[in-house]
Amino acid sequence: MSSRLTAAQRRAQLIAVGRQVFAERGYEATTVEEVAERAKVSKPIIYDHFGGKEGLYAVIVDREMDYVARRITESISSGSPRQRVEAAALAFLHYVKDHPDGFAVLSKDAPGSAGRGGMSSLLNDLAERVAEVFTTAFKEAGYEPKAAPIYAHALIGMVTFVGQWWTEARKPSVEEVANHIVALAWMGLRHLPKKPALTSGR
Repeated sequence: MSSRLTAAQRRAQLIAVGRQVFAERGYEATTVEEVAERAKVSKPIIYDHFGGKEGLYAVIVDREMDYVARRITESISSGSPRQRVEAAALAFLHYVKDHPDGFAVLSKDAPGSAGRGGMSSLLNDLAERVAEVFTTAFKEAGYEPKAAPIYAHALIGMVTFVGQWWTEARKPSVEEVANHIVALAWMGLRHLPKKPALTSGR
């Protein structure tokens, strides 16, 4: 049965299996042997398609990052400011719900990120992509565009950690979770000053 797959089908199969293994075990603990065993292929086939574990991982991460960034970008492309925040939160939470393996891969530390601390370096990269969209929106609204990365990281960080909690609890619904996240974020965003400053003046 495995010999009947076309090259494209085989590649898609290896990506799906690899995503699942990386999600379960993380990058460092994943081996080409385990991916090959689960996919019921020989190790050379994985090397032929991706050059090794690093290549397979890179393809999976790129696909997940592009998918999430596209979903968030589309969600904040239209509507009132609050509707955009709601749509962005919902887009990310639906990704967490519908693509648990992909979310798990992005939530784990990337190779070489040990010691950096904080949020997964992959999610930091995602926040940087979202920040590009925020920068454009800030310019149009008359806000300082240099502050866009702060808000992009805040949104991604907030939804990520809530999403990680939700994957264990699985309740309430993602729509209700989004309502609470947006309520918290919107109370600040709707009154966002042009130049924020600490009340203490420090």
